[in-house]
Amino acid sequence: MRKMRWLDRLKQGLKKTHDRLVGSIASALRGRTRLDDELLEELEAILIGADLGVEATLSLLDELKRRARRERLDGDGGAAVAVDERVLHWLREILTEMLEPAEGSLQLRTDGQPTVMLVLGVNGSGKTTSLAKIAKRLREQGRSVVIAAADTFRAAAIEQLEVWAERVGATLVKHRPGADPGAVAYDAVEHALNHQKDVVLIDTAGRLHTKHNLMEELKKIKRVVEKRLGRELDERLLVLDATIGQNALMQARTFHEAVPLTGLVITKLDGTAKGGVIVPIAQELKVPIKFIGVGESADDLREFKAREFVEALLA
Repeated sequence: MRKMRWLDRLKQGLKKTHDRLVGSIASALRGRTRLDDELLEELEAILIGADLGVEATLSLLDELKRRARRERLDGDGGAAVAVDERVLHWLREILTEMLEPAEGSLQLRTDGQPTVMLVLGVNGSGKTTSLAKIAKRLREQGRSVVIAAADTFRAAAIEQLEVWAERVGATLVKHRPGADPGAVAYDAVEHALNHQKDVVLIDTAGRLHTKHNLMEELKKIKRVVEKRLGRELDERLLVLDATIGQNALMQARTFHEAVPLTGLVITKLDGTAKGGVIVPIAQELKVPIKFIGVGESADDLREFKAREFVEALLA
């Protein structure tokens, strides 16, 4: 029952993308009996318009053509039959196959050491809220959580985390606004090690207009924490705002170069008609999508499942 409720929320959250994508595809397919070059060009324009990206779109259409040839629906003979339901079915199958490798869950340690996660993203992406929602999920699973308020340049971020930490029962480690973010992260890890805490979530700044300084700061936090742990961070999660479309992919490239990512969180899918941007992100980066968000409540951030996503997108 809970899964059905989530699927309904996902469908509602993806409604803008769904209506634009399925409406346009259905219109292009109406009355067609062949998957010919003219129809393929229309589908290409529709898919790119939904921010699937050129490379992912061409890959999808190549597989679509292959299936049409096999079923003799490509215009080179065969019975004249309506192709609309067949093509939509194939699109669902192909998209699911393309996205299944992008599924992934949080890597949580079982050796008695704290799982340490660095949460990245530009201001406005939903980074701090997503971190808090992840903290809530972990607390509901019975894990103790420490939150490091290492976005010290935004007093609002620290205040926001104070509210969330109290609400979910997490420990907040903070310094004064403007303090060294590396020192905050270090103190949070030190606290977790000394008090046998399960998870540390490190919030970070996202001032992309000072990109070079930001990336150097993130690298420094990573170095400081890993030196204290004597190992790599367990997760480096980038939060991306789906409403910015292809710019999300450019942001992901920038962060991935600075701090190699282990996972992505795609937020605000309910606020865009270009939710298809998940496809090129998954195809190019080869980084697992750990969570997607389709609303403001904590329950609207869930693990990414390709089949559920495509079902909601192309229902």
